[in-house]
Amino acid sequence: MDSSPEDCDWLLYPVEWFMFGTVVCSWTKIYFQRSELYILSAVLRAVMTLFLCSVSQGLTVQVEDMRIRATYSQRKRIPITEGFLEVKDGGKWRQICNEEWTEMNSRVICGMYGFPGKNYWGFSVNCTGNEANLADCKLGREIELKGNSTCGQGMPVVVSCVPGRAFAPSVSTGFRKAYRQPLVRLRGGAMIGEGRVEVLKNGEWGTVCDDNWNIRAATVVCRELGFGSAKEALTGARLGQGIGLVHMNEVECSGFEKSLTECYFNRDALGCSHEEDAAVRCNVPAMGFHTRLRLSGGRNPYEGRVEVLAEKNGTLAWGTVCSDNWGTMEAMVVCRQLGLGFASHAFQETWYWGGESSADTVVMSGVRCSGTELTLDQCLHHGKHIQCAKGGGRFSAGVSCTQTAPDLVLNAQVVEQTTYLEDRPMYALQCAQEENCLSSSADKADPTSYRRLLRFSSQIHNNGQSDFRPRAAHHSWIWHECHRHYHSMEVFTHYDLLSLNGTKVAEGHKASFCLEDSNCDEGIQKRYECANFGAQGITVGCWDTYRHDIDCQWIDITDIKPGDYIFQVVINPNYEVAESDYTNNVMKCRSRYDGQRIWMYNCRIGETFISHAASLFYHVPEVFHWIQI
Repeated sequence: MDSSPEDCDWLLYPVEWFMFGTVVCSWTKIYFQRSELYILSAVLRAVMTLFLCSVSQGLTVQVEDMRIRATYSQRKRIPITEGFLEVKDGGKWRQICNEEWTEMNSRVICGMYGFPGKNYWGFSVNCTGNEANLADCKLGREIELKGNSTCGQGMPVVVSCVPGRAFAPSVSTGFRKAYRQPLVRLRGGAMIGEGRVEVLKNGEWGTVCDDNWNIRAATVVCRELGFGSAKEALTGARLGQGIGLVHMNEVECSGFEKSLTECYFNRDALGCSHEEDAAVRCNVPAMGFHTRLRLSGGRNPYEGRVEVLAEKNGTLAWGTVCSDNWGTMEAMVVCRQLGLGFASHAFQETWYWGGESSADTVVMSGVRCSGTELTLDQCLHHGKHIQCAKGGGRFSAGVSCTQTAPDLVLNAQVVEQTTYLEDRPMYALQCAQEENCLSSSADKADPTSYRRLLRFSSQIHNNGQSDFRPRAAHHSWIWHECHRHYHSMEVFTHYDLLSLNGTKVAEGHKASFCLEDSNCDEGIQKRYECANFGAQGITVGCWDTYRHDIDCQWIDITDIKPGDYIFQVVINPNYEVAESDYTNNVMKCRSRYDGQRIWMYNCRIGETFISHAASLFYHVPEVFHWIQI
């Protein structure tokens, strides 16, 4: 059909997630029907340019912007889940006619705005329902305009969406996940709703190979986790490499599955490595989190003194956060809330960042975060009862943020294969005792006595997206005369032996006197080496090996009795250095000690260490590693 812009009239035609009108002509300039309604509303806006293409009509449509304009009852709610769908063209907002509007169109719209489900309300672009974006839908038939461009037999399109539980006013009103026990999770993402995809199989978390990974499968993951549709389906371990098994390969989804595990996939992952781990970025609701928090006085938008918007004398005012016990976990929540990624550093003094004097008053204290909260006010804190010994001011909390972070992971197999026992005299352990590498009973031990040491090697990999560097600058490293080296991190790892109920029965720790690239993956150059000069760290794709025969690479088990135990190693236990994922910093093994020999088996990382493995204590496998004195 040939026509000019002057002859071209447009009516919005609905498309899966976004709502458009029916096209009357194929000119690139588009016009939409507009209804003059007066609505008191809050506006949820997503500025974007959408290109819609219809195979049947060969039409290309460009829209400047789109929004859900809240209905009267929704005007003060966050997030806005119900409203009139509007698009912007030529600088003007226009509503969409609901003729032939379908439930599938509403499903697409809700997903684009970060909602996993929808409540259908409306009538009339042709979406199948499994699209991740309105641009994937086809334009439908023409709608004849009546009179002064009114919507004939229809009304403006109104959509009503259901938020995920994390974004709902109450848990009971949120979107119900497909399974009570989550079968899918995201790890390593800097923002809410993004990360490496991991699935649970036989009690063990594993990754998904990126062969055939697409936006449709990514959308299934996003909806399953309570987000909207997927913005991106990422391949090539873009959000970091996982560990353990690759559970799924060549995933194919229709888009309507409740869980990724319901999609077709190839169980054979031969040829897939963690360099091919799949990841997603999901649409999330506009919650306005960033409007309640800000960074002030920094040299760039990624750093500054933390200021929160709080009620003061009946009005909202900006104030600071007390820095007592302020640390990496709290800083992580701040950076995520502001959409700035991961925390790089947490500061307890911010005198060098001159914020506004009107915001000097401390309005939040006693903040304790687990690191998973969406906002700082979701963390534990004192509420209105402010208690700040430092008094704020120059001691207000501050952060610096970054888009990438390291991710340390211990090689469990190396620990399991290198474990052995050694009886060592106290006179040969003087330096180790000075560095607190022995059990507390060693302080009163006879100098001629022996300590029984559980020795092992540890190989620590950096699977993240940036180098792991000590938080302390070189000038503040501590010199240890006994071993003749610097400690860049006073506590780098904790080594513990636990009873079956989790009680610590033996302990040890390793100070980080030498962070270096012992070896690297093919194609990656070493950047750090063990020396008392220069920089220390672990490069992405490299690993640092602590051999079993160096001081403090042990647990002192002199005082424990024969029995079954849990052997535990925790890397970066005090969260001194920010990482993209702390859940994989813990390794646990099953251990059996008979007084002369020790067995170490079933070593697992983080949450892959499953409780039902306790039954293995009564059926010790023949392939475990053991050593006799």
